[in-house]
Amino acid sequence: MRSGAKVAVIGGVFILFTGGVGYGAYNVLVDGGGSGGTESKSGVTTKKSGPPSTEEIRTTAKHFLAAWASGEAPLAAQLTNNEAGAEPSIAAFRDSAHVSEVTMKQGAAVGAKVPFTVSATVTYEGQSKPWTYSSELTVVRGLTTGRPLVDWTPSVVHPQLDRNKQLRTGPAAQPPIKAVDRNGKELTKEKYPSLGPVLDQLRQKYGDKAGGKAGVELVITSAGGADTTLLTLAEGKPGLLRTTLDAGVQAAAEKAVKRHSEASVVAIKPSTGEIRAVANNRKDSFNAALSGTQAPGSTMKIVTAALLLDKGLVAADRKVECPKEVMYQGRTFHNLDHFEIKNDTFTKSFARSCNTAFIKQIDDVDNDAALSEIARGAFGIGLSWNTGVRTFDGNVPPASGGEAAAQYIGQGTVQMNALTVASITATAKNGGFKQPVIVPRSLDDRELAGATRPLSGSVWRQLRDMMRATANWGTAANAMAGVPGDKGAKTGSAEVDGQATSNSWFSGFSGDLAAAAVVQAGGHGGDAAGPLVASVLKAG
Repeated sequence: MRSGAKVAVIGGVFILFTGGVGYGAYNVLVDGGGSGGTESKSGVTTKKSGPPSTEEIRTTAKHFLAAWASGEAPLAAQLTNNEAGAEPSIAAFRDSAHVSEVTMKQGAAVGAKVPFTVSATVTYEGQSKPWTYSSELTVVRGLTTGRPLVDWTPSVVHPQLDRNKQLRTGPAAQPPIKAVDRNGKELTKEKYPSLGPVLDQLRQKYGDKAGGKAGVELVITSAGGADTTLLTLAEGKPGLLRTTLDAGVQAAAEKAVKRHSEASVVAIKPSTGEIRAVANNRKDSFNAALSGTQAPGSTMKIVTAALLLDKGLVAADRKVECPKEVMYQGRTFHNLDHFEIKNDTFTKSFARSCNTAFIKQIDDVDNDAALSEIARGAFGIGLSWNTGVRTFDGNVPPASGGEAAAQYIGQGTVQMNALTVASITATAKNGGFKQPVIVPRSLDDRELAGATRPLSGSVWRQLRDMMRATANWGTAANAMAGVPGDKGAKTGSAEVDGQATSNSWFSGFSGDLAAAAVVQAGGHGGDAAGPLVASVLKAG
């Protein structure tokens, strides 16, 4: 222990370490508190096996937390099942994060998991602040020694850490920002939790352009990523950063995604491409709304329909076949519940989301790259977008055979997220692609992606009319019933290998606002994702 350190582990038994107790004295306590074997009558020690006992879990956690709190990184690491990996992270807690005066409060174990609370002081160049947070550890049986050990993962030190992230205290890499929406209303992580990753990225990219001054902070750093501030020791001067977001629409999006776990939604203004809202409700902190990569299901039929209309293979008012199922190059595709539509228009097949009506057109397209080309050229999917933050901008690779058929209905190798599907919907409503942005282009004069294959006005009009039909009497009618004004929509459900229930997708527009949502394992598009989109559109 470092001289003068103040350490305690609280949880049934209090252990107090002060300046005179060091590594050697504590090592005796560990040896007496939990060995990996039992001695037989013959004096031979046998290795224990099986899950750790309740007492082993309690004492192992207690000894590990005490060693960590006392600053004895080598000793704490010895109490884990990955000594080489654990020691640098535990040492960095004091050396890089500058944490001292540590108290660990150990909670009651739940099985092999032990929750605990860390209370400490963070000090850097005369600036100090208290810091408290909660984490947990898991005790396992060592494979080679049979000893009970802490199952090492960096998230033990802090729940937001992984092997690519570190704790650091010092001058902030960028000055803080005061982000405001398009009307000047402040946007904070506390009021709009989904914006946390977005605001961190905006600060990283534009902090030095917004006129602020850096402070001193405890942060989580990651290679190539934005720092996440955990504690501010000295306030910097925030610079003002205006975004395209709308606080009212963002609030509606935050509320909407809370209805389902693993849900994401994005809203865009079609006439300009300005992003109005980004929201996620996930167990992790991944910004799936902007960076997710999932098959979009039948929302992809907006793009496929544009292709077929452009080729002259269909027209909104022309009759098409919609059989119960169809085979294409060895793969059988069917409609939901094997429905069929007899002797009716392409609009009816679009509004009812008839898979077979789309797949039957592939041979007549006669170009394996056609869907990829129109997705990229007319809808901007797969181009390099410069929104102002990191985004995945969709991918529709050229495909042939059964894989092409799957792509036509938004399965297979097609990858999208709520942002790209919202942009597709905004493009259909606007009659042309406007690259999404979350900060004005004038802020840094960055180059925006543009359409390279414009479609005719006739294609856009027919596409909008079919989306209007879907919203008014098709598969999206129930979800869109309360949405006022000129409205259109498309539902989708995407099957995922190993997942019993499909992902729910929905996109729609109302006036000059478009939105798209996905709910993991949400089922039919209109059931889970549809009401989320409708709530956001009403707020616009």
